Amino acid sequence: MNVDGWLGALALLLLLMQLPAVAILLSRLLKANRRYPPLQPQSTTLDLIGKVSVIVPTLNEVDRLAPCLEGLTRQSYELREVIVVDSHSQDGTVDLVKAAQSRDPRFRLITDDPLPSSWVGRPWALHTGFLHSSENSEWILGIDADTHPQPGLIASLIKTAQQEGYDLISLAPQFILKDLGEFWLQPSLLITLVYRFGAAGGATDSAERVMANGQCFLCRRSLLIHLNGYTSARNSFCDDVTLARSAAAQGATVGFLDGSNLLKVRMYEGALETWREWGRSLDLKDASSVAQTWGDVAFLLTVQGIPLIAAIGLFIAINLGYTTLPVLLAFGVNVILVGIRIALLWAIAPSYDFSQANASWTFWLSSLTDPLAASRILLSALHVPTQWRGRSYLDQDKSG
Repeated sequence: MNVDGWLGALALLLLLMQLPAVAILLSRLLKANRRYPPLQPQSTTLDLIGKVSVIVPTLNEVDRLAPCLEGLTRQSYELREVIVVDSHSQDGTVDLVKAAQSRDPRFRLITDDPLPSSWVGRPWALHTGFLHSSENSEWILGIDADTHPQPGLIASLIKTAQQEGYDLISLAPQFILKDLGEFWLQPSLLITLVYRFGAAGGATDSAERVMANGQCFLCRRSLLIHLNGYTSARNSFCDDVTLARSAAAQGATVGFLDGSNLLKVRMYEGALETWREWGRSLDLKDASSVAQTWGDVAFLLTVQGIPLIAAIGLFIAINLGYTTLPVLLAFGVNVILVGIRIALLWAIAPSYDFSQANASWTFWLSSLTDPLAASRILLSALHVPTQWRGRSYLDQDKSG
């Protein structure tokens, strides 16, 4: 077979892989027109008094925790208590919480018991906080230490849950990025979630496709009691998605909504930490079947990892005179996929706080890192984490 024949065969194979994936992608993206609108800050009303207990898990968070504590103090009387569950921090986190406690009596500091062998640290801390929360709170809100809660956050969550009949709500935040590498890589990793699960606020077809974010995770107390707290997610490194899917599978109404007006988050410092820390959980294999995990990996490689490289390669081939129909069609499909990806930059731009950026212009070039982002999901799917947030899980039994 000559070069023309080989290129035609490869282009045809590429089309056979990509066309079904493109149809799936478009069906997900088009649902954005019907998604629930971004939540707005709301004022508290008298019927919300003392409705919510907040749980904040901490482990050596002194450099990130202050904006979270400050944001929680600015919530109104719907907030009954803030339970900070510390896992034996050694960096001054406890002193920071005690200082907040002296200014706001709603804060409580507890230390969790030694981590059981079948648990991951974060769900264990959240479970401990739930067990110590007031029985008079109708809702439990898990908040991560790296978040910046905005005024009106909790009131908006509760009112939305009541109006829409949600048993569980989590929010997609607004990300605070600063450096060149972050703006270049992080949006590509975020797009892996958009491609798989659609935009925040979109409808979900099945429990297996439910998305969630533990940075801001509101759940009815009665539902957590029914689920035996966080037990179903005890050995999961994506406990938020695992718990949300478990709840949905048992009939709970679960929402993943746009909270960019209510919650900001500074997750990681620099591109390398973003690659290492966020990238290793984005495959969501702990909340998914093997088939779903590897189906998503193949899907991302097909619609996000390959298109830029394929479009460049096919463009060169066409200019060298290889213009068979499969080559031209494959080139067109991959140009369209690259165009969709670039267009999505305008769609996800509200998910970013550009005010502290040193090189925000690299955000608009983030599609260049799509092959890296897709490969990161592949690498994550191949490995089980052995360290997480300062804890080692080398000797942990993760089968339970």
